[in-house]
Amino acid sequence: MNFKPRFVALLVTLAVLVGAAGTYIGMQYFGDPGGQKQTANADQGAQNFGSLSEEEQKEFLDKVGNTDLKKVEQAYSVIKDNYVKDVDQQELVEGAIQGMLDKLDDPYSVYMDKDTMKQFNQTIESSFEGIGAEVSMVDDKVTVVAPIKGSPAEKAGIKPNDQILKVDGKSVEGMELYDAVLKIRGKKGSEVKLQIDRPGSEDLLTVNITRDDIPLETVYSDTKTVDGKKVGVLEITSFSEKTSDEFKKALTKLEDDGIEGLVIDVRGNPGGLLQDVEEILKQFIPKDKPIVQVEDRNGEKSRYFSELEKKKDYPITVLMDEGSASASEILASAMKEAGGYDLVGTKSFGKGTVQQAIPMGDGSTIKLTLFKWLTPDGNWIHKKGIQPTVKVKQPDYFYTNPVEIKVALKYDDTSDKVKNLQTMLEGLGYDPGRKDGYFDKETVDAVKAFQKDAGLEVTGEIDEKTGGKIEEKVVKEVRDDKNDLQMKKALDALFK
Repeated sequence: MNFKPRFVALLVTLAVLVGAAGTYIGMQYFGDPGGQKQTANADQGAQNFGSLSEEEQKEFLDKVGNTDLKKVEQAYSVIKDNYVKDVDQQELVEGAIQGMLDKLDDPYSVYMDKDTMKQFNQTIESSFEGIGAEVSMVDDKVTVVAPIKGSPAEKAGIKPNDQILKVDGKSVEGMELYDAVLKIRGKKGSEVKLQIDRPGSEDLLTVNITRDDIPLETVYSDTKTVDGKKVGVLEITSFSEKTSDEFKKALTKLEDDGIEGLVIDVRGNPGGLLQDVEEILKQFIPKDKPIVQVEDRNGEKSRYFSELEKKKDYPITVLMDEGSASASEILASAMKEAGGYDLVGTKSFGKGTVQQAIPMGDGSTIKLTLFKWLTPDGNWIHKKGIQPTVKVKQPDYFYTNPVEIKVALKYDDTSDKVKNLQTMLEGLGYDPGRKDGYFDKETVDAVKAFQKDAGLEVTGEIDEKTGGKIEEKVVKEVRDDKNDLQMKKALDALFK
């Protein structure tokens, strides 16, 4: 790099003196999935300019340019002394910082003031309250990366790539990401109403979610039997401070129980701490290939290796989907390119940058993108994602949308809502004959059959009550493990 992180922080600090994630809703990690939590030391964080040596001061000023800093100082003074209203000096300072970060056009580089950092430090290390979804700013819209497993957001049907347009009836357009998140967060037991724009859906969706405690348990263990062989399943929902320890304990127990294969499930995992995914990969990737590569702005690469002599003596597959991002993609790419293991599912999210937290000395922090991360073979997957080696989607009804019916749907209607419900009915075993959105006679018969079995009035029309019952049964089917085609394929791929 042209200058060290301390100088990045100083640039902003001096602009203040002479002159500011993606994010979890609830929150677990502020910024990117796949960021790198970092404590301050001599080379990281805001420094007092006067504490630098004369040589370091000269180096810094040469790099940022005296003229540019004087321009910032002049603008600050003009606004503070002459604007028609009194202005809060701290707001000007933070506005200057935020303005510089906005110019980077990078949703993962963010400024966190003291209050934000206080909440961040609480939520990265403990449970938190909220809806349990990780969001980022994509094309200036608050966009869901993934809901957290078992969270209110997941139970309410929130999906990756959902765009949040309104919160409790108020638009979040033009807001900074964290300001929007503050509106979505709230105390356990309170309710929030979100207006959602979902790709592929013609109508906007309204989703009511009751906030709850979101525990930070990140590793879930299970065993399954395939052709008489015991297989371990380890699901990682995010990579936080204790994830690698949790994973190691769970894996040791599975191995002690005699597993003959392993599935690592990172579907819907939005990422987290880089060092935790590294520690997990060191248990699987031999030392002859890097786990991950990190590239700075000058193209200089650092490669990270394990000390493992050989691979595990049992087969492994990795499950991923469009909600698998950043640290999850580091895991998937290393297991594929350095381990030779199959990736099962659908293409991943595509987030290939690394952030570091740079403390500003007053409790606030800049989280700045400093590096790209590359796969073991040197590929950069940013905005591209990783393709599975074994591609498999879930059944079509897994991708249907919540039902909102104000006027009953009936014979001869045509709409995306009808198409959505036809897909649901087919998934429940009631064949509507078509899934193109036209409410024909066969769809009427399918609705009547469903209403009869559900104990509803048999009308052949889909009103709010019938639609709600269809959705309820679809949600139940989605949560039933027997319908998880991706898991079935991952298990089958172990021994084929």
